[in-house]
Amino acid sequence: MNPDRHLDALLVAARAVRERAHAPYSRFKVGAALLDEQGRLHVGCNVENAAYPQGLCAEGGALAALVAAGGARIAAVVVVGEGDRLCTPCGGCRQKLREFAGDETPVLVADMQRVRARFTLGELLPHSFGPEHLE
Repeated sequence: MNPDRHLDALLVAARAVRERAHAPYSRFKVGAALLDEQGRLHVGCNVENAAYPQGLCAEGGALAALVAAGGARIAAVVVVGEGDRLCTPCGGCRQKLREFAGDETPVLVADMQRVRARFTLGELLPHSFGPEHLE
């Protein structure tokens, strides 16, 4: 599957769900969209909580949607956030994405106007530990 074919749809979906984020404390809204092995899109947004460690990252929400829909593999990831610095997945989300994606999986970082950077999951999480280590 060519993830670039779905880039526009991924960007639109991640930007739209970002607007629904619940971020009353940080005011830092994030949206994520995943493309699965069947060409379906799954989205999530960050959901903050007054007890800060209990919040949910956008990528985690998108992963839950993927699993709930029966998805098994991630073909591409788009994360949308604003600010001067790139809004890449946090360390925990990188490991969560790794459960369903390989080193070669594209991870695009965007804002509301453009794609700002393109990585592979392997670049963001080198020498990762994945499901195949437990086989």
